[in-house]
Amino acid sequence: MSTKYVLAIDQGTTSSRAIVFTHEGTIHSVGQLEHDQIFPRAGWVEHNPEQIWNNVREAVGLALTRGNLTHADLAAVGITNQRETAVVWDKTTGKPVYNAIVWQDTRTQKIVDELAGDEGLEKYKSRVGLPLATYFSGPKVTWILDNVEGAREAAERGDLLFGNTDTWVLWNMTGGTDGGVHITDVTNASRTMLMNIDTLTWNEDIAADMRIPMSMLPEIRSSSEVYGHGRKRGMVPDVPIAGILGDQQAATFGQACFEKGSAKNTYGTGNFMLLNTGTEPVASKNGLLTTVCYKIGDAPQVYALEGSIAVTGSLVQWLRDNLGLFEEAPDIEYYANKVEDNGGAYFVPAFSGLFAPHWRSDARGALVGLTRFVNKNHIARAALEATAFQTREVLDAMNADSGVDLTELRVDGGMVANELLMQFQADILDVDVIRPEVAETTALGAAYAAGIAVGFWDGEADVTANWREGKRWSPSMESDERERQYRLWKKAVTKTLDWVDDDVS
Repeated sequence: MSTKYVLAIDQGTTSSRAIVFTHEGTIHSVGQLEHDQIFPRAGWVEHNPEQIWNNVREAVGLALTRGNLTHADLAAVGITNQRETAVVWDKTTGKPVYNAIVWQDTRTQKIVDELAGDEGLEKYKSRVGLPLATYFSGPKVTWILDNVEGAREAAERGDLLFGNTDTWVLWNMTGGTDGGVHITDVTNASRTMLMNIDTLTWNEDIAADMRIPMSMLPEIRSSSEVYGHGRKRGMVPDVPIAGILGDQQAATFGQACFEKGSAKNTYGTGNFMLLNTGTEPVASKNGLLTTVCYKIGDAPQVYALEGSIAVTGSLVQWLRDNLGLFEEAPDIEYYANKVEDNGGAYFVPAFSGLFAPHWRSDARGALVGLTRFVNKNHIARAALEATAFQTREVLDAMNADSGVDLTELRVDGGMVANELLMQFQADILDVDVIRPEVAETTALGAAYAAGIAVGFWDGEADVTANWREGKRWSPSMESDERERQYRLWKKAVTKTLDWVDDDVS
Protein backbone atom coordinates (compact mmCIF):
# COMPACT_ATOMS: atom_id res chain seq x y z
CA MET A 1 0.00 0.00 0.00
CA SER A 2 1.54 3.31 -1.14
CA THR A 3 -0.19 5.33 1.57
CA LYS A 4 1.81 5.09 4.78
CA TYR A 5 -0.40 6.69 7.43
CA VAL A 6 -3.83 6.73 9.08
CA LEU A 7 -5.37 9.89 10.53
CA ALA A 8 -7.40 9.82 13.74
CA ILE A 9 -9.70 12.64 14.81
CA ASP A 10 -10.18 12.68 18.58
CA GLN A 11 -13.08 15.01 19.35
CA GLY A 12 -12.77 15.20 23.13
CA THR A 13 -14.44 17.02 26.00
CA THR A 14 -11.88 19.83 26.22
CA SER A 15 -10.21 19.79 22.80
CA SER A 16 -10.24 18.35 19.29
CA ARG A 17 -7.09 16.61 18.11
CA ALA A 18 -5.89 15.17 14.85
CA ILE A 19 -3.12 12.58 15.11
CA VAL A 20 -1.34 10.90 12.20
CA PHE A 21 -0.17 7.34 12.99
CA THR A 22 2.36 5.13 11.25
CA HIS A 23 1.85 1.44 10.48
CA GLU A 24 3.82 0.64 13.66
CA GLY A 25 1.26 2.54 15.73
CA THR A 26 3.60 5.44 16.53
CA ILE A 27 2.68 9.13 16.34
CA HIS A 28 3.90 10.97 13.23
CA SER A 29 2.32 14.39 13.84
CA VAL A 30 -0.39 16.11 15.90
CA GLY A 31 -2.71 19.12 15.72
CA GLN A 32 -4.83 20.18 18.69
CA LEU A 33 -7.19 23.04 19.60
CA GLU A 34 -9.22 23.56 22.76
CA HIS A 35 -12.85 24.68 22.60
CA ASP A 36 -14.87 26.77 25.04
CA GLN A 37 -16.46 25.22 28.11
CA ILE A 38 -19.82 26.95 28.51
CA PHE A 39 -21.52 26.95 31.94
CA PRO A 40 -24.82 28.87 31.62
CA ARG A 41 -25.86 27.95 35.17
CA ALA A 42 -25.05 25.45 37.92
CA GLY A 43 -25.09 21.89 36.55
CA TRP A 44 -25.27 22.98 32.90
CA VAL A 45 -22.33 22.24 30.59
CA GLU A 46 -22.36 23.09 26.87
CA HIS A 47 -20.09 23.22 23.82
CA ASN A 48 -20.50 25.15 20.58
CA PRO A 49 -20.80 22.51 17.81
CA GLU A 50 -19.72 24.95 15.09
CA GLN A 51 -16.58 25.83 17.04
CA ILE A 52 -15.86 22.12 17.41
CA TRP A 53 -16.25 21.54 13.66
CA ASN A 54 -13.99 24.51 12.84
CA ASN A 55 -11.39 23.23 15.30
CA VAL A 56 -11.49 19.73 13.81
CA ARG A 57 -10.75 21.13 10.36
CA GLU A 58 -7.93 23.30 11.66
CA ALA A 59 -6.44 20.47 13.74
CA VAL A 60 -6.38 18.20 10.67
CA GLY A 61 -4.63 20.94 8.71
CA LEU A 62 -2.06 21.36 11.49
CA ALA A 63 -1.37 17.62 11.73
CA LEU A 64 -0.88 17.25 7.98
CA THR A 65 1.28 20.38 7.72
CA ARG A 66 3.46 19.45 10.69
CA GLY A 67 3.88 15.96 9.27
CA ASN A 68 4.75 17.33 5.81
CA LEU A 69 1.85 15.29 4.41
CA THR A 70 -1.17 15.70 2.17
CA HIS A 71 -4.42 13.76 2.03
CA ALA A 72 -2.78 11.52 -0.59
CA ASP A 73 -0.56 10.05 2.14
CA LEU A 74 -3.56 8.79 4.15
CA ALA A 75 -5.08 5.33 3.84
CA ALA A 76 -8.10 6.18 6.01
CA VAL A 77 -9.54 8.44 8.68
CA GLY A 78 -10.95 7.24 12.02
CA ILE A 79 -13.09 9.23 14.45
CA THR A 80 -13.30 8.94 18.22
CA ASN A 81 -15.34 11.27 20.40
CA GLN A 82 -16.70 12.37 23.73
CA ARG A 83 -19.72 10.13 24.15
CA GLU A 84 -23.20 11.12 25.34
CA THR A 85 -22.67 14.77 24.30
CA ALA A 86 -25.75 15.51 22.19
CA VAL A 87 -25.92 17.69 19.09
CA VAL A 88 -29.21 18.51 17.33
CA TRP A 89 -29.01 20.34 13.99
CA ASP A 90 -31.09 21.33 10.98
CA LYS A 91 -30.24 19.14 8.00
CA THR A 92 -31.24 21.84 5.50
CA THR A 93 -29.12 24.66 6.94
CA GLY A 94 -26.44 22.61 8.68
CA LYS A 95 -26.84 24.82 11.77
CA PRO A 96 -27.24 23.45 15.31
CA VAL A 97 -30.52 24.47 16.92
CA TYR A 98 -28.79 24.71 20.32
CA ASN A 99 -25.35 24.20 21.83
CA ALA A 100 -24.18 20.63 22.35
CA ILE A 101 -25.30 19.43 25.79
CA VAL A 102 -22.26 17.76 27.36
CA TRP A 103 -22.20 14.37 29.07
CA GLN A 104 -21.48 16.04 32.45
CA ASP A 105 -24.63 18.20 32.24
CA THR A 106 -27.34 17.49 34.85
CA ARG A 107 -30.24 19.65 33.59
CA THR A 108 -32.24 16.60 32.46
CA GLN A 109 -32.82 15.29 35.99
CA LYS A 110 -36.55 16.09 35.96
CA ILE A 111 -36.95 14.39 32.56
CA VAL A 112 -35.11 11.34 33.93
CA ASP A 113 -37.35 11.26 37.01
CA GLU A 114 -40.51 11.51 34.87
CA LEU A 115 -39.31 8.69 32.61
CA ALA A 116 -38.50 6.51 35.64
CA GLY A 117 -41.96 6.98 37.14
CA ASP A 118 -42.98 4.16 39.45
CA GLU A 119 -40.69 1.66 37.69
CA GLY A 120 -37.47 3.30 38.88
CA LEU A 121 -34.14 4.18 37.29
CA GLU A 122 -33.57 0.65 35.95
CA LYS A 123 -36.74 0.79 33.83
CA TYR A 124 -34.86 0.34 30.52
CA LYS A 125 -31.69 -1.34 31.80
CA SER A 126 -32.50 -4.87 30.59
CA ARG A 127 -32.99 -3.52 27.06
CA VAL A 128 -30.26 -0.87 26.79
CA GLY A 129 -27.72 -1.85 29.47
CA LEU A 130 -27.94 1.54 31.17
CA PRO A 131 -29.82 3.02 34.11
CA LEU A 132 -31.81 6.20 33.62
CA ALA A 133 -29.36 9.03 34.31
CA THR A 134 -28.60 12.57 33.16
CA TYR A 135 -25.33 11.19 31.73
CA PHE A 136 -26.82 9.71 28.55
CA SER A 137 -27.81 11.39 25.27
CA GLY A 138 -31.51 10.54 24.92
CA PRO A 139 -32.98 12.84 27.59
CA LYS A 140 -30.72 15.68 26.37
CA VAL A 141 -32.49 15.50 22.98
CA THR A 142 -35.84 15.59 24.77
CA TRP A 143 -34.74 18.73 26.63
CA ILE A 144 -33.72 20.49 23.40
CA LEU A 145 -37.00 19.60 21.68
CA ASP A 146 -38.98 20.78 24.71
CA ASN A 147 -37.08 24.03 25.31
CA VAL A 148 -35.84 25.41 21.99
CA GLU A 149 -38.53 27.41 20.17
CA GLY A 150 -39.69 25.66 17.00
CA ALA A 151 -37.44 22.61 17.55
CA ARG A 152 -40.19 20.06 18.16
CA GLU A 153 -42.15 21.20 15.11
CA ALA A 154 -39.00 21.02 12.95
CA ALA A 155 -38.23 17.55 14.33
CA GLU A 156 -41.76 16.33 13.56
CA ARG A 157 -41.34 17.62 9.99
CA GLY A 158 -38.17 15.53 9.67
CA ASP A 159 -35.85 18.56 9.41
CA LEU A 160 -33.71 17.88 12.50
CA LEU A 161 -30.91 15.37 12.99
CA PHE A 162 -29.34 14.13 16.22
CA GLY A 163 -25.99 12.59 16.98
CA ASN A 164 -23.18 12.43 19.47
CA THR A 165 -20.19 14.45 18.28
CA ASP A 166 -18.94 11.54 16.11
CA THR A 167 -22.06 11.86 13.99
CA TRP A 168 -21.80 15.66 13.81
CA VAL A 169 -18.16 15.51 12.67
CA LEU A 170 -18.79 12.69 10.16
CA TRP A 171 -21.83 14.44 8.65
CA ASN A 172 -19.81 17.61 8.09
CA MET A 173 -16.71 15.78 6.84
CA THR A 174 -18.69 13.91 4.20
CA GLY A 175 -20.43 17.01 2.82
CA GLY A 176 -22.89 18.32 5.41
CA THR A 177 -25.94 19.74 3.62
CA ASP A 178 -24.41 18.48 0.36
CA GLY A 179 -24.71 14.71 0.84
CA GLY A 180 -23.31 14.30 4.36
CA VAL A 181 -23.88 10.81 5.77
CA HIS A 182 -25.92 10.55 8.99
CA ILE A 183 -24.31 7.57 10.72
CA THR A 184 -23.10 6.51 14.16
CA ASP A 185 -21.40 3.34 15.33
CA VAL A 186 -22.63 0.73 17.78
CA THR A 187 -20.47 2.03 20.65
CA ASN A 188 -21.90 5.55 20.49
CA ALA A 189 -25.43 4.28 19.90
CA SER A 190 -25.10 2.17 23.05
CA ARG A 191 -24.67 5.41 25.08
CA THR A 192 -27.93 7.07 24.06
CA MET A 193 -30.34 4.87 26.12
CA LEU A 194 -32.13 4.33 22.80
CA MET A 195 -30.38 1.24 21.36
CA ASN A 196 -31.28 -2.36 22.16
CA ILE A 197 -28.10 -3.84 23.59
CA ASP A 198 -28.66 -7.28 22.02
CA THR A 199 -29.98 -6.49 18.51
CA LEU A 200 -28.02 -3.20 18.04
CA THR A 201 -31.18 -1.51 16.70
CA TRP A 202 -33.04 1.58 17.87
CA ASN A 203 -35.83 0.91 20.36
CA GLU A 204 -38.90 2.70 19.01
CA ASP A 205 -40.82 2.35 22.28
CA ILE A 206 -38.13 4.12 24.30
CA ALA A 207 -37.74 6.83 21.64
CA ALA A 208 -41.51 7.34 21.87
CA ASP A 209 -41.30 7.58 25.68
CA MET A 210 -38.66 10.30 25.24
CA ARG A 211 -40.75 11.97 22.48
CA ILE A 212 -37.89 11.73 19.98
CA PRO A 213 -38.94 11.20 16.32
CA MET A 214 -37.17 8.21 14.76
CA SER A 215 -36.25 10.38 11.75
CA MET A 216 -33.74 12.23 13.93
CA LEU A 217 -31.68 9.13 14.71
CA PRO A 218 -28.57 8.22 12.70
CA GLU A 219 -28.09 4.86 11.01
CA ILE A 220 -26.23 2.41 13.29
CA ARG A 221 -23.16 0.79 11.72
CA SER A 222 -20.17 -1.24 12.91
CA SER A 223 -17.05 0.40 14.36
CA SER A 224 -14.87 -0.54 11.37
CA GLU A 225 -16.19 -0.09 7.83
CA VAL A 226 -16.17 2.62 5.17
CA TYR A 227 -19.00 5.07 6.00
CA GLY A 228 -18.17 7.63 3.34
CA HIS A 229 -15.34 9.73 1.91
CA GLY A 230 -13.99 13.17 2.68
CA ARG A 231 -15.84 15.99 0.90
CA LYS A 232 -14.25 17.37 -2.26
CA ARG A 233 -13.34 20.77 -0.80
CA GLY A 234 -12.25 19.46 2.59
CA MET A 235 -8.85 18.66 4.10
CA VAL A 236 -9.10 14.93 3.26
CA PRO A 237 -10.95 14.79 -0.10
CA ASP A 238 -11.96 11.27 -1.17
CA VAL A 239 -10.11 9.63 1.76
CA PRO A 240 -12.27 6.83 3.23
CA ILE A 241 -13.66 7.59 6.68
CA ALA A 242 -13.73 4.06 7.98
CA GLY A 243 -13.70 3.83 11.79
CA ILE A 244 -15.79 5.22 14.65
CA LEU A 245 -15.46 4.32 18.33
CA GLY A 246 -16.61 6.25 21.38
CA ASP A 247 -13.54 7.50 23.21
CA GLN A 248 -13.46 4.88 25.97
CA GLN A 249 -14.10 1.99 23.61
CA ALA A 250 -11.40 3.40 21.31
CA ALA A 251 -8.91 3.40 24.19
CA THR A 252 -9.84 -0.22 25.00
CA PHE A 253 -9.20 -1.14 21.36
CA GLY A 254 -5.94 0.81 21.26
CA GLN A 255 -4.81 -0.96 24.44
CA ALA A 256 -5.34 -4.32 22.67
CA CYS A 257 -7.83 -5.50 25.33
CA PHE A 258 -9.20 -8.20 23.04
CA GLU A 259 -9.17 -11.07 25.53
CA LYS A 260 -12.24 -11.65 27.66
CA GLY A 261 -11.34 -10.40 31.14
CA SER A 262 -8.78 -7.79 30.01
CA ALA A 263 -9.33 -4.21 31.17
CA LYS A 264 -8.07 -0.67 30.77
CA ASN A 265 -8.60 2.58 32.67
CA THR A 266 -8.47 5.99 30.99
CA TYR A 267 -7.59 9.06 33.07
CA GLY A 268 -9.05 12.11 31.37
CA THR A 269 -11.70 14.70 32.25
CA GLY A 270 -13.33 11.77 34.01
CA ASN A 271 -12.14 8.19 34.47
CA PHE A 272 -13.49 5.23 32.56
CA MET A 273 -12.64 1.60 33.18
CA LEU A 274 -13.75 -1.02 30.66
CA LEU A 275 -13.61 -4.79 31.07
CA ASN A 276 -13.97 -6.97 27.96
CA THR A 277 -16.76 -9.50 28.63
CA GLY A 278 -16.80 -11.22 25.21
CA THR A 279 -19.65 -11.63 22.74
CA GLU A 280 -22.47 -11.85 25.30
CA PRO A 281 -23.67 -8.81 27.26
CA VAL A 282 -23.22 -9.14 31.03
CA ALA A 283 -25.79 -7.43 33.27
CA SER A 284 -24.16 -5.68 36.22
CA LYS A 285 -25.38 -6.20 39.76
CA ASN A 286 -22.89 -3.69 41.16
CA GLY A 287 -23.58 -0.35 39.52
CA LEU A 288 -21.65 -0.78 36.26
CA LEU A 289 -22.88 -0.16 32.71
CA THR A 290 -23.31 -2.82 30.04
CA THR A 291 -21.99 -1.35 26.81
CA VAL A 292 -20.82 -2.35 23.34
CA CYS A 293 -17.02 -2.46 23.32
CA TYR A 294 -16.51 -2.71 19.55
CA LYS A 295 -17.74 -4.41 16.40
CA ILE A 296 -15.32 -4.96 13.53
CA GLY A 297 -17.19 -5.13 10.23
CA ASP A 298 -19.35 -8.26 10.00
CA ALA A 299 -17.73 -9.96 13.02
CA PRO A 300 -19.87 -10.41 16.16
CA GLN A 301 -19.98 -7.45 18.50
CA VAL A 302 -17.89 -7.56 21.67
CA TYR A 303 -19.32 -6.22 24.94
CA ALA A 304 -17.82 -4.59 28.02
CA LEU A 305 -18.70 -3.68 31.55
CA GLU A 306 -17.87 -0.04 32.21
CA GLY A 307 -17.32 1.99 35.34
CA SER A 308 -17.72 5.70 34.61
CA ILE A 309 -16.35 8.34 37.00
CA ALA A 310 -17.46 11.90 36.25
CA VAL A 311 -14.68 14.02 37.79
CA THR A 312 -10.96 13.19 37.89
CA GLY A 313 -8.81 15.33 35.58
CA SER A 314 -11.47 18.06 35.70
CA LEU A 315 -10.89 18.26 39.47
CA VAL A 316 -7.29 19.28 38.76
CA GLN A 317 -8.59 21.90 36.30
CA TRP A 318 -11.04 23.14 38.95
CA LEU A 319 -8.27 23.57 41.52
CA ARG A 320 -6.27 25.48 38.89
CA ASP A 321 -9.02 27.64 37.37
CA ASN A 322 -11.58 28.14 40.16
CA LEU A 323 -9.30 28.23 43.21
CA GLY A 324 -5.99 29.28 41.63
CA LEU A 325 -3.97 26.75 43.66
CA PHE A 326 -1.42 26.44 40.84
CA GLU A 327 -0.85 27.81 37.32
CA GLU A 328 -0.45 24.65 35.22
CA ALA A 329 -2.28 21.34 35.69
CA PRO A 330 0.94 19.24 35.93
CA ASP A 331 2.05 21.46 38.87
CA ILE A 332 -0.32 19.52 41.13
CA GLU A 333 2.26 16.73 41.38
CA TYR A 334 4.93 19.17 42.63
CA TYR A 335 2.68 20.37 45.47
CA ALA A 336 1.36 16.90 46.31
CA ASN A 337 4.94 15.62 46.61
CA LYS A 338 5.72 18.23 49.27
CA VAL A 339 3.77 16.22 51.86
CA GLU A 340 3.99 12.59 52.92
CA ASP A 341 0.23 11.97 52.91
CA ASN A 342 -3.13 13.75 52.67
CA GLY A 343 -2.99 15.03 56.25
CA GLY A 344 -6.33 13.37 56.97
CA ALA A 345 -8.16 15.25 54.19
CA TYR A 346 -10.37 13.41 51.67
CA PHE A 347 -11.80 15.12 48.58
CA VAL A 348 -14.91 13.59 46.98
CA PRO A 349 -15.49 15.51 43.70
CA ALA A 350 -19.19 14.77 43.21
CA PHE A 351 -19.66 17.96 41.17
CA SER A 352 -22.14 16.24 38.82
CA GLY A 353 -23.38 13.75 41.39
CA LEU A 354 -21.68 10.37 41.72
CA PHE A 355 -21.44 8.03 38.74
CA ALA A 356 -20.36 4.36 39.03
CA PRO A 357 -20.88 2.43 41.16
CA HIS A 358 -23.17 4.72 43.20
CA TRP A 359 -25.35 6.54 40.62
CA ARG A 360 -26.41 9.25 43.05
CA SER A 361 -27.48 12.44 41.32
CA ASP A 362 -28.23 14.00 44.71
CA ALA A 363 -24.56 14.01 45.74
CA ARG A 364 -22.33 17.09 45.60
CA GLY A 365 -18.62 17.57 46.17
CA ALA A 366 -17.13 17.55 49.67
CA LEU A 367 -13.70 18.10 51.21
CA VAL A 368 -13.74 16.41 54.62
CA GLY A 369 -11.36 15.63 57.47
CA LEU A 370 -10.02 19.20 57.61
CA THR A 371 -7.94 20.40 60.54
CA ARG A 372 -5.64 23.43 61.03
CA PHE A 373 -2.78 21.14 59.99
CA VAL A 374 -4.06 20.76 56.40
CA ASN A 375 -2.52 23.05 53.78
CA LYS A 376 -2.79 23.40 50.01
CA ASN A 377 -0.25 20.63 49.45
CA HIS A 378 -2.48 18.18 51.34
CA ILE A 379 -5.47 19.31 49.26
CA ALA A 380 -3.48 18.78 46.05
CA ARG A 381 -2.58 15.28 47.22
CA ALA A 382 -6.15 14.52 48.30
CA ALA A 383 -7.37 15.54 44.83
CA LEU A 384 -5.00 13.10 43.13
CA GLU A 385 -5.86 10.36 45.60
CA ALA A 386 -9.57 10.89 44.86
CA THR A 387 -8.95 9.62 41.34
CA ALA A 388 -7.30 6.46 42.66
CA PHE A 389 -9.98 5.82 45.31
CA GLN A 390 -12.81 6.20 42.80
CA THR A 391 -10.99 3.75 40.51
CA ARG A 392 -10.76 1.26 43.41
CA GLU A 393 -14.54 1.46 43.87
CA VAL A 394 -15.06 0.63 40.21
CA LEU A 395 -12.50 -2.18 40.22
CA ASP A 396 -14.19 -3.78 43.24
CA ALA A 397 -17.52 -3.67 41.36
CA MET A 398 -15.91 -5.22 38.27
CA ASN A 399 -14.35 -8.03 40.26
CA ALA A 400 -17.74 -8.75 41.85
CA ASP A 401 -19.61 -8.71 38.52
CA SER A 402 -17.08 -10.74 36.55
CA GLY A 403 -16.22 -13.22 39.29
CA VAL A 404 -12.54 -12.91 38.32
CA ASP A 405 -10.11 -10.59 40.08
CA LEU A 406 -8.08 -8.42 37.72
CA THR A 407 -4.35 -9.09 38.01
CA GLU A 408 -3.15 -5.95 36.22
CA LEU A 409 -4.59 -2.71 34.87
CA ARG A 410 -3.57 -1.04 31.61
CA VAL A 411 -3.82 2.75 31.88
CA ASP A 412 -3.83 5.69 29.49
CA GLY A 413 -4.90 9.33 29.25
CA GLY A 414 -3.34 12.61 30.31
CA MET A 415 -3.05 11.91 34.03
CA VAL A 416 -0.87 8.79 33.58
CA ALA A 417 2.12 11.12 33.28
CA ASN A 418 1.67 11.78 37.01
CA GLU A 419 4.08 9.38 38.74
CA LEU A 420 2.72 10.01 42.24
CA LEU A 421 -0.82 9.21 41.13
CA MET A 422 0.19 6.03 39.27
CA GLN A 423 2.14 4.68 42.25
CA PHE A 424 -0.74 5.48 44.61
CA GLN A 425 -3.12 3.82 42.16
CA ALA A 426 -1.08 0.59 42.22
CA ASP A 427 -0.92 0.81 46.02
CA ILE A 428 -4.63 1.31 46.60
CA LEU A 429 -5.63 -1.37 44.03
CA ASP A 430 -2.93 -3.86 45.06
CA VAL A 431 -2.31 -4.74 41.39
CA ASP A 432 0.31 -3.71 38.84
CA VAL A 433 -0.52 -0.61 36.79
CA ILE A 434 0.91 -0.56 33.24
CA ARG A 435 1.31 2.39 30.88
CA PRO A 436 1.94 1.61 27.20
CA GLU A 437 4.69 3.23 25.15
CA VAL A 438 2.09 5.15 23.13
CA ALA A 439 -0.25 6.66 25.72
CA GLU A 440 -2.56 8.24 23.09
CA THR A 441 -4.57 5.03 22.94
CA THR A 442 -7.94 6.72 22.31
CA ALA A 443 -6.87 8.20 18.97
CA LEU A 444 -4.82 5.09 18.22
CA GLY A 445 -7.88 2.84 18.67
CA ALA A 446 -9.87 4.92 16.17
CA ALA A 447 -6.94 4.79 13.74
CA TYR A 448 -6.76 0.99 14.07
CA ALA A 449 -10.50 0.58 13.44
CA ALA A 450 -10.26 2.70 10.27
CA GLY A 451 -7.04 1.06 9.08
CA ILE A 452 -8.41 -2.46 9.57
CA ALA A 453 -11.46 -1.56 7.44
CA VAL A 454 -9.28 -0.65 4.44
CA GLY A 455 -6.66 -3.37 4.87
CA PHE A 456 -3.92 -1.09 6.21
CA TRP A 457 -3.71 -3.34 9.29
CA ASP A 458 -4.54 -7.03 9.45
CA GLY A 459 -7.12 -7.12 12.21
CA GLU A 460 -6.56 -7.35 15.95
CA ALA A 461 -3.33 -9.34 15.53
CA ASP A 462 -1.50 -6.26 14.23
CA VAL A 463 -2.85 -4.15 17.10
CA THR A 464 -1.59 -6.70 19.65
CA ALA A 465 1.79 -6.88 17.92
CA ASN A 466 2.15 -3.07 18.04
CA TRP A 467 1.27 -2.73 21.76
CA ARG A 468 4.36 -2.29 23.95
CA GLU A 469 4.72 -1.75 27.68
CA GLY A 470 6.13 1.65 28.57
CA LYS A 471 6.24 1.65 32.39
CA ARG A 472 4.94 -0.52 35.21
CA TRP A 473 4.10 0.46 38.80
CA SER A 474 3.83 -2.28 41.43
CA PRO A 475 2.11 -1.94 44.82
CA SER A 476 4.32 -1.15 47.81
CA MET A 477 1.77 -0.13 50.49
CA GLU A 478 1.13 -2.34 53.53
CA SER A 479 -2.29 -3.99 53.41
CA ASP A 480 -3.44 -2.52 56.75
CA GLU A 481 -2.67 1.01 55.58
CA ARG A 482 -4.39 0.39 52.23
CA GLU A 483 -7.59 -0.74 53.89
CA ARG A 484 -7.47 2.06 56.51
CA GLN A 485 -7.28 4.73 53.79
CA TYR A 486 -9.97 3.10 51.69
CA ARG A 487 -12.26 2.83 54.74
CA LEU A 488 -11.89 6.58 55.36
CA TRP A 489 -12.53 7.32 51.69
CA LYS A 490 -15.79 5.36 51.79
CA LYS A 491 -16.79 7.28 54.91
CA ALA A 492 -16.05 10.54 53.07
CA VAL A 493 -18.34 9.46 50.20
CA THR A 494 -21.27 9.10 52.62
CA LYS A 495 -20.90 12.80 53.50
CA THR A 496 -21.73 13.86 49.92
CA LEU A 497 -25.10 12.11 49.67
CA ASP A 498 -28.61 13.62 49.96
CA TRP A 499 -27.35 17.15 49.36
CA VAL A 500 -29.72 18.14 46.54
CA ASP A 501 -33.21 18.93 47.79
CA ASP A 502 -36.10 20.09 45.60
CA ASP A 503 -35.05 23.71 46.09
CA VAL A 504 -31.32 23.09 45.44
CA SER A 505 -30.07 23.20 41.84
